[in-house]
Parts: sequence; C-alpha cells; structure tokens
Amino acid sequence: MPNRLANETSPYLLQHADNPVDWWPWSPEAFAQARERGVPVHLSVGYASCHWCHVLASESFEDELTATYMNEHFVNIKVDREERPDVDAVYMEAVQAATGQGGWPMTVFMTADAEPFYFGTYFPPEPRQGMPSFMQVLEGVRTAWVGRPEEVAEVAQRIVRDLAGRELDYGKAGTPGPEELARALLGLTREYDAAHGGFGGAPKFPPSMVLEFLLRHHARTGSEGALQMAADTCEAMARGGIYDQLGGGFARYSVDREWVVPHFEKMLYDNALLCRVYAHLWRATGSDLARRVALETADFMVRELRTDQGGFASALDADSEDPLTGEHVEGAYYAWTPAQLRDVLGEVDGELAAGYFGVTEEGTFEHGTSVLQLPQDGPAVEAGGLAGIKERLLAARGRRPAPGRDDKIVAAWNGLAIAALAECGAYFERPDLVERATEAADLLVRVHMDGRARLSRTSRDGRVGSNDGVLEDYGDVAEGFLALASVTGEGVWLEFAGFLVDLVLDRFAAEDGSLYDTAHDAEKLIRRPQDPTDTAAPSGWTAAAGALLSYAAHTGSQAHRTAAERALGVVHALGPRVPRFIGHGLSVAEALLDGPREVAVVGHPEDPALALLHRTALLGTAPGAVVAVGLPRAADGDGGEFPLLAERTLVRDLPTAYVCRHFVCARPTTDPVELAEQLGVIRP
Repeated sequence: MPNRLANETSPYLLQHADNPVDWWPWSPEAFAQARERGVPVHLSVGYASCHWCHVLASESFEDELTATYMNEHFVNIKVDREERPDVDAVYMEAVQAATGQGGWPMTVFMTADAEPFYFGTYFPPEPRQGMPSFMQVLEGVRTAWVGRPEEVAEVAQRIVRDLAGRELDYGKAGTPGPEELARALLGLTREYDAAHGGFGGAPKFPPSMVLEFLLRHHARTGSEGALQMAADTCEAMARGGIYDQLGGGFARYSVDREWVVPHFEKMLYDNALLCRVYAHLWRATGSDLARRVALETADFMVRELRTDQGGFASALDADSEDPLTGEHVEGAYYAWTPAQLRDVLGEVDGELAAGYFGVTEEGTFEHGTSVLQLPQDGPAVEAGGLAGIKERLLAARGRRPAPGRDDKIVAAWNGLAIAALAECGAYFERPDLVERATEAADLLVRVHMDGRARLSRTSRDGRVGSNDGVLEDYGDVAEGFLALASVTGEGVWLEFAGFLVDLVLDRFAAEDGSLYDTAHDAEKLIRRPQDPTDTAAPSGWTAAAGALLSYAAHTGSQAHRTAAERALGVVHALGPRVPRFIGHGLSVAEALLDGPREVAVVGHPEDPALALLHRTALLGTAPGAVVAVGLPRAADGDGGEFPLLAERTLVRDLPTAYVCRHFVCARPTTDPVELAEQLGVIRP
C-alpha cells in the first residue's frame, strides 16, 4: 500500500512511495507526530539519479524487517535535496562539521524540534569496511534516545549553537579588485593538474564556474596562462569518458583524475554550464572542438531532457538495466566491449571504432567493458565514415534499456539552460535553440512565477510544486532572462529579470549587503542557510550578484549596482583563499572590473547589416557585457523596452552600435570590425 509520498510531485519521493517504510514528506505534521509519540526523527535526503540512494533503498528501505523497526521507533522523513536545497544545506553543513565529509544519501537523526544529534551517509545492510550496518545504527540511536535522553538533548543543542555561530560577515570586505583576482589565478595555478587538466585529484568534477572565470580573466588581462588552463581542461574532458562521445553531454564527474570513468548520471545544471563554457571557449579561440562540444551538448539537452511542457528535466539516472543480467547497474547503457562494437559495425569498422574510442579487451570500466573516449593516439578516421559509425552505434545503444529520467523542472537549472541555449543559438546561427530557450522561459513565467513574480522551486507535468524558490532560483532565472533579452531583443525578458532582482533585494538581502539562501519569510529552520561558495552550480549569492550587476548595466540603476558590489565583498574575502570554490563570484568580479560594457545596437529589423552588428556584439569577449538591440530612438526619446537604446540614432542612416563603460562611450560605429575591437574580440 502506498505511503504518504504517493501524492508528491518529486520523482525521488515517488520512488519511495511503495516502500514499507511509513515515510512522511518534510512537514510540520511529521515533527508534531514525533513529539506526540516521543520518538526521534530519521531524516533521509537524496535525489532521483543518485546511485547510492538507490542502493540504500533496495537494501534497507524495501526490507520488511528494517522498515518495521523504523516505523515502530522513528518518524521517518524523506527529502528530495533538489526540491528542498535549504533543508539539505542546513543538515549537510552539520554532517560535514561533525564527520569531515558529506554526500548523498544523507542520514540524520534529530529531535522533534529538528535539532540533529547523529549523522551519516550510506550505511550497508551488514557491517562492512569499518561501517556499521543500517540496523545497527537504528538500534544504537534508539538505545541512546531511551537510555541517555539528557546526553542526546545536550548534543543536539550544542550542534545547533555551533551552527548558529557560523554566521558570515563579509559586508565590509570591500569589492574585489585586480589584486584579488590575480591572487585567485595564482591559487588556481598551484592546484592545476597540468598532466590531465582540471583541479585536484580523484574524484574530479568539471570546474565549470572556474573555467568561466579563466576565460573572462584572459579576456580582461590577456593572461595566456588562464586561457591555456581553460582550453586544456576543456579538451581533456571532451576527449575523456566523462563526455558522451556518441550522444553528447557530460556525466556528473570522473571517478579518476584522468577523466576516464564517469559517475554516469547526467545533470541538467552540469550540461547547461558546460555548454556555455565551451561556447565561450569557441568565442575566444575559434576552436572546432569547442564548437562541436557546445552544439552536441545543447542538442543533448533538447533531445533527452526537454519535457512536453517546454522545460528541461533535472537529470538522467546513473543506473540502467543490464540486458544480459536484468540487474540495474551503473553504466550499462554507455559501456562497450570490442565484441559489441563488432556485432554492430562488422569486423573492419568494429576494429576501427575500438581503436578510435579506446575500447580494449581488458576494458577501462567494469567486467571488461570500456567507456568511449577519444585517445590522442587513436587512428585517424575520415569524417564521413566516423559520422556513419557514430550513427550506427547510437542507434544500437538506443535499443538498450535507457536510464530513468528525473523529469521535474527546477527553476534555477532551467535558468542556466536558457542562457546556454540562447547564446549557442546566437553564436552558431541555430534559431531552433533560441526557440527552445524561449519556450523554457515562457514555462517558468507561466507555471513557476506567481502574480507577485515570486518563484516556485519546481514543477512536474505542468503542475507547480509546493516549495518556494530559493536565492539560486532568482539569480539563475534572472541570468537566463537577461541572456535571452540580449539575444532576442525582446525587452519583456529584461522586465521579468527586473522583477526577480528586486525580489532578491526585498526578500534575501541582509543589512550589510550579504545574501541569504532563503527569503526573510521562508520556513524557519535551525539555521538560515547562507553559503557563498559554489557547489556543482553557482552559489545563489554570487548568481544573484551577477544578475544584479547585469541588470544595473542594462538600466543604469545605481541601487542595483551598489547591491551587486556589496554582495561581491565575499569574493574579496574568499577569492584569493579558495578560488576553486567561488569561481562564479570571480567571474562576476571580472565583469565588474571591466565595466561591464554596455552595448546598444540600433537599426531597422529588415536590414541584414543590423543582424551582423548584433551578432558581433554578442560575440564580444568583454566580461559580462550586456547587449540591447532595437529600433533607433529620437534624441529626445526614451529607450522603449531597453533603457540602453534611449537617444541612440543611426549614423549615416546605417545600423549603428554604441559601446559604453564607466560613464564613457566609444565612438558610435557602423563597422562590425571596429565594434569587435571595442568589445575585445580578437578574431573576425
């Protein structure tokens, strides 16, 4: 019989709706039940595409004896971390503080006042590798709760006090300047893996936000070292198994430092961010590899993540059914043996493909299988022949059982996808990608935004979820709308972005200019989350700062610019110390130092010279430049939908571009080459 999760919209919660565990969603009623029964709360946090979440569920939550014990002695709450990032952040901070590590699934035991006293992640069904079994943990917590209640209460209260003492104070740090960004680059250089690209060791994650900072730093300063780190890392990832060599798109991370074997789940946020990074790398260098990867990743998102409502699903699962064993295992959809290649392609093409994609008899993954790569020493293959090989392999893979899809729409991640698809469509003259971005933006307005422009975090099948948007939703959706406004020339997206950044100032900002992850009127947790560092996606704090800065550049609003500068105090403080973890903030700081430049392009829509000037403006590498395009405005008129267009007239009756920054404007130009020079473009 289904439990209380049966009516939820989260695919992750619905995966547990038929468990024998009597799960509750996060709710006041659940804590009231714990208080009434006098039992502790067991909180389990995960997400739909999480491999070890599935393992824990199959081993313990689907086991009748374990479930019976859980139901008798605990109130059990299941949370989708992607729906409730605030709940996840608060308790993950406690887990990391107590254990020195974290991850998902996350297991927390707490009082009926939501005060945590014992933590963990995955626990096996039997003791293993120094870990207690899940049942041993349950029994131990139950014994302490009944036999040592004063000690449990003291531990819980101490943890809550410790968390409360972690309040951030970066409001007076000052805005980051050239010195802080140079020191951040030096710090990244020290942690750079020169042999394999990326930063640090295994497991190795795509450093999307850091790569964007490196590209912007190169654009502002001409640093060849910054550009080389970005380009080499992008090439290493694109050649590695972390990139889907057949279908496009990136897996979540690599389990090794060489990018060979991925953790196979594919997340929307990773692919949106990396699609944009590769597009920007192409913009800076003209790299054919960067162009191919950007477009293949964009096409992957549209083909495999787009929903019937026009938005983009959250993720594809890491696991799928192995056709030979019938078991759900990691990578079954993606890995190949030489024999499988020969079965699909024949002997000659099969051998050629094995050499080209690095598929060996020993295998690079499990059970003699290999993840497809592009080794540097692989055989040369004629382009037409390679296209045919990839087409046949992709068709054969399509006949395998596909990974599951978490089809909920997360506002923030769709904002990232909107920005990436809009820019790719403009750069590579793919209007279909701009259309997909516009449709996703329309869905967010229709479904996620209420009459006061407040955002809901998620939706599914056109049905809005019950959870309020958090700061990253406002920052990333505003960023997506601003990118769409620059690409399409439709001022309504600038207007919607304005609604969102105003709500950031009204509902998320502290008096000192710092930002909280939840609104002032959000549900009160044991601590109000406030994290300026990036996770797999930009932090809400610096995403909002970037949107505030771009909106200020579009409108001339000093209030929004001042708010952005104050929020960037955290980058002044943390950028030189932990640059790997505040890459997005460093990128926004680069835009602040460069201006950002304000570009107005005016002309008549039917004039092809206007389209050329507009595309040239979008291809400018100046960090964070904003672009407005539209009809010329009389010298005594306003700017219509775009304030930047006010008093912009044609020169010699030709489409004309105006570039300004720091209250100074360059000479108006009708020449795309001159415009490119004004915007830092180093190639035609």
